[in-house]
Amino acid sequence: MADLSKYDKNSIGKLFDHSVLPKTTQEKDIRDGCREAVKYNCASFYSSSPFWTPVIKEELEGTDIHIGTGIAFPFGSAPSKVKAYETEYAVKLGCTALDMVMNIGALKDKRYDVIKEELQDFKKAAGDAITKVILEVCYLTDEEIETACKLIAEAGIDYAKTSSGQFDGPTMEQFLLMRKTLEGTDVKLKVSGVKFPRPQNAYVFLLAGADLIGTRAAPQIIEALDQMREIGLVPEYRP
Repeated sequence: MADLSKYDKNSIGKLFDHSVLPKTTQEKDIRDGCREAVKYNCASFYSSSPFWTPVIKEELEGTDIHIGTGIAFPFGSAPSKVKAYETEYAVKLGCTALDMVMNIGALKDKRYDVIKEELQDFKKAAGDAITKVILEVCYLTDEEIETACKLIAEAGIDYAKTSSGQFDGPTMEQFLLMRKTLEGTDVKLKVSGVKFPRPQNAYVFLLAGADLIGTRAAPQIIEALDQMREIGLVPEYRP
């Protein structure tokens, strides 16, 4: 859990993965998004597929910002071998962070062999890249969330992620269930699909234990830090 009193407006960027995901994305959108990620010192910048990775790599060259992309985004229904190939291809292009959508239908059908296979294949194909698996909790029961988190931990995935951000985001109850289930493991927590008002809700998830916030509104949320401190939601800066 991040101690928000230790972060100023520059360093707090490392708690955010910035992204540009609309279906009509053009190259200018990607380049502008990369430059925002650099300006706000974000942890990563994401596009929805490896198609834009060469452009992102060019824009982020010389920075410590991870090059991210979605795998089987946003529906997650691709076969494991297809997901693994897409992962290998993304890494070859230069991606250093990968968010794969879990096969939600297979999870709900209790086909855990399918989930275990895709998680293992994803981890292997990613190599040294950071691995994050999206649960899309808005479609899951509490039992399914718990099961998914346990399978993620067993596979050695780096992050469990609440949502793709393309559908309904998580409730606080769902996030806290993930946190409780993963307690004592090495799996970190990423929240996406933060509801409006985004600044307030994003900081509440960080205060509740999120390690990363994935959002298309990272600049807006980071710019609101002083206001969140003024109203007492975020503790005062104590370096």
